[in-house]
Amino acid sequence: MMAAFYRHGMLKTAQILNPKTVCPRWYATKAEKRKGLDRKPTPKLDSTAQSIADKGFLRPQRQYTPPENLEQTLTELFKESIGSTDLTTKLTNLSARFNLFAACADKLGRTIPNSMLHQIETLEDVLKFYATPVDTRTPMDRMRTMVLPENLHVQFEYHRWHPATDAKFGGRTAFPESSTLVTGLRSREKYKGHLQKIKYPQY
Repeated sequence: MMAAFYRHGMLKTAQILNPKTVCPRWYATKAEKRKGLDRKPTPKLDSTAQSIADKGFLRPQRQYTPPENLEQTLTELFKESIGSTDLTTKLTNLSARFNLFAACADKLGRTIPNSMLHQIETLEDVLKFYATPVDTRTPMDRMRTMVLPENLHVQFEYHRWHPATDAKFGGRTAFPESSTLVTGLRSREKYKGHLQKIKYPQY
């Protein structure tokens, strides 16, 4: 029930949950109407949409690179499924629309997500969709193949200080009160963490 309230925007972020907010009334009582008060629904939350937009590369997508003969391949599929190669042709026939999308998915190995189906109205939209590459790499990994400015250097294999291996200064660190906590499952196999013992002054 609480999930339904959040889904329909009935609860605001950081709103205290009490009987009045958990089960709100969207209508005014007679006493409230006599006082000139009226209840209005709260605006719907857009945090979910903003969260999806902020994730960007973290969304579950498959890597996709348009083939070199994309236009020729789509032209053949358009002719077989729709019977027309004119890019301005609108996809109004649901049966032909489904057959075209299924044929494109089998031939090109990429399906049109449900969130974008309403945007595909013409054959030109289909061409633009399959002509757009999908890069699932993180911005950090993209820098490996980018031409960076001369004043920018990225150290991909960075070094983590550890008292067992870095004994140049007698195992002393520049941050005596900071521990190195490796929380990632993949990072644990690559980097070693340690808990720094804090030495309190003796009085």
